[in-house]
Amino acid sequence: MGTAMFPLGAVLFPHTPMALRIFEERYLVMLGRLLDETDPAFGVVLIERGVETGGGDQRFALGTIARLSHVVPQAGQIQVVARGAERFEIVEWLDDAPYPRADVRALPDLEWNEALAPLLDEAERIVRRVLGRARQFGGTRWDPDVELSEEPLERAWQVAAIAPLGELDQMDLLRSATMGGLLRATIDLTLAAEPLLGDPVPDGIILTDDLDDPDDED
Repeated sequence: MGTAMFPLGAVLFPHTPMALRIFEERYLVMLGRLLDETDPAFGVVLIERGVETGGGDQRFALGTIARLSHVVPQAGQIQVVARGAERFEIVEWLDDAPYPRADVRALPDLEWNEALAPLLDEAERIVRRVLGRARQFGGTRWDPDVELSEEPLERAWQVAAIAPLGELDQMDLLRSATMGGLLRATIDLTLAAEPLLGDPVPDGIILTDDLDDPDDED
């Protein structure tokens, strides 16, 4: 049967929340079936070419499992909040009817080493500083003072998630094979993006402002 998939114009990171407004019939059907499961979850992959609505898009082969935490019906749509879990790679795309599905292979989570604590502190300091500058130009999805997890592995992924980067840079971070590689790439990409802060930020999926307790009304 495969894993239900939600191709999006945004990247979901492990241990990070994402808010979605669902209104397409195929994803309403998907959500209805997921809510019958004990642990409702679906895969999120970035769209490489095409748009989120209507189908016919091309998708990256790496993504993140999203576990549902809030479901709020609204007029003509349903708002959900999901939280990123493990990463996966696509083994094979299945028939999109009635909604996108794929066979996936779970990827192991990165391993935390206490020797990386200074690197995590540096990455967080740089990301928060650049986020503060980015906020002057508007369009940032995260507040520079957003609260992060106290658990270091989760915190590292969240620092990567809030960095003011484009989707392709975010995909590079999501591909990281080691925790040290993730943190160093977060620093390098964030510093490289800093001179471009005045450029327009493309529209994307709305994220919540609190990583520990996402507000399902945003």
